[in-house]
Amino acid sequence: MTPSEVQSWLDLYLEAWRSYEPDEIRSLFTKDATYAFHPWDKPLRGSNAIAKNWLADQDSPSSWEARYRPGIVEGNRATATGTTTYSDGRVFWNLFELEFDNEGRCRRFVEWFMLEPSEG
Repeated sequence: MTPSEVQSWLDLYLEAWRSYEPDEIRSLFTKDATYAFHPWDKPLRGSNAIAKNWLADQDSPSSWEARYRPGIVEGNRATATGTTTYSDGRVFWNLFELEFDNEGRCRRFVEWFMLEPSEG
């Protein structure tokens, strides 16, 4: 993977999050992918389970903005960082651990996030 290929995947990830189209979600991941919302979580297993989870707990497309960019890219592994800002003022700082197959689909996704402290 190159940084531009990782960026393309991140852009598709945001498009799938905004659309909640099951096929778009599944197309991001291998059939046997693992996906953890926290590093200590038991991961979801498989693109169908990932799509089902996303569809069960949806954010309104107008309720958030996000920007992610590649960090370290080495072979088929990468990190990505960025922020997600919700319309209610919450800001999450994100770090993703990503591992891809040879077709550019993610086979391992681990999210680390921190909620930015509010002022006052």
